[in-house]
Amino acid sequence: MLVIGLIREGKVPSDNRVALTPGQCKWLVKHFPGLSILVQSSPHRCFSDEEYRQAGIEVTEDLSSCDVLFGIKEVPVNMLINDKTYFFFSHTKKKQAYNQPLMHAMVDRHITLIDYECLEHKDGQRIIGFGFFAGIVGAHNGIMAYGNRTGAYQLGRVREVHDYRELIHTYFGMKLPNIKIAVTGTGRVAHGILEIMNLLDVQEAEPAEYLRQEFDYPVYVHLKGTDLYRHRQNGTYDRTAFHAHPDSYECVFNQYLAHTDILMNGIYWDQHIPRLFSMEDLQRPGFRLQTIADITDDKNGSVPCNLGDATIESPVYGVDKRTGAKTAPYLPGSVDVMAVGNLPNELPRDASKFFGEQLIKYVLDDVRKGGSALIEKATILQKGQLTPGFMYLRDYAAH
Repeated sequence: MLVIGLIREGKVPSDNRVALTPGQCKWLVKHFPGLSILVQSSPHRCFSDEEYRQAGIEVTEDLSSCDVLFGIKEVPVNMLINDKTYFFFSHTKKKQAYNQPLMHAMVDRHITLIDYECLEHKDGQRIIGFGFFAGIVGAHNGIMAYGNRTGAYQLGRVREVHDYRELIHTYFGMKLPNIKIAVTGTGRVAHGILEIMNLLDVQEAEPAEYLRQEFDYPVYVHLKGTDLYRHRQNGTYDRTAFHAHPDSYECVFNQYLAHTDILMNGIYWDQHIPRLFSMEDLQRPGFRLQTIADITDDKNGSVPCNLGDATIESPVYGVDKRTGAKTAPYLPGSVDVMAVGNLPNELPRDASKFFGEQLIKYVLDDVRKGGSALIEKATILQKGQLTPGFMYLRDYAAH
């Protein structure tokens, strides 16, 4: 018997997503007689306690009998249960300083931590995540912010609709001005952005024509690694070499700064990867960007004027192009930045359903059977000890 627990999200601000929906729980219990699921009661979850009960799933406060616990965001230290196996987005693999106390607590409490972000196919592609709906909501918010700045149109908030189907209906009859949008990335985030581009009838332009001409209709250019980075010595791009030695490359996005109204950023970034542009570029003549939707949302990351998280309630802030200081949005002399770390919370039911489908399809069978190389590779801590693939976190985990 394997007992799975769905934990209550405890991070503030509260997250309303869940790893498995009531319908998915019902299906799993029906098809796998040796599996049971407990759901920790939550007032904030996008699916109510009653919806789980109606699906025949027990709702309880006590998850001590569970073998594996599934969450979404980081688990607060005071909510950790000693000696348990957890799945959640820990945000520790980059040695994030703000989560070092969590890492220390998991070591002390002999936690086994399997991080969703580390579940990968053999080619390194991430298996599971909320990126597609982050791209959906982030692209919508970027388009909304540009309309608010220019007054060219009005677009409502994603959180005001019930689900994705209703969101699509809000785009009917909407006509955008002749804007130029740069979309970066190739993963799920970028796929979500491109979905919104298609729904809004924004036409794709090839990089060369995007840089060469203006259009009498809205266009976007989709910039992948080969369009964004060049080896400093030989001027080429090789994906494998780039990810192995990103500091050997330079970013060439600055050629798009004079031709782009909105940047939709969906690329992965770490401290060794060149930024898309510099803060000094904001002051240069010809800097055209008015709105940046930094959907991957790394503070001072690939977008250097990301000054930190905004919130779902107030997702956009301004950055003064001269001083680099944070301002209110939509002011003259500033660029608007949309940077929110939990964008899928605006479409939580759709995002949770999609996430659960990936979990069932690619992960849960390995959890149920055990002995999986996929799970082993994504295990950061095994009973409080760093696993071989994460020994680079030694100094971060030590205390």
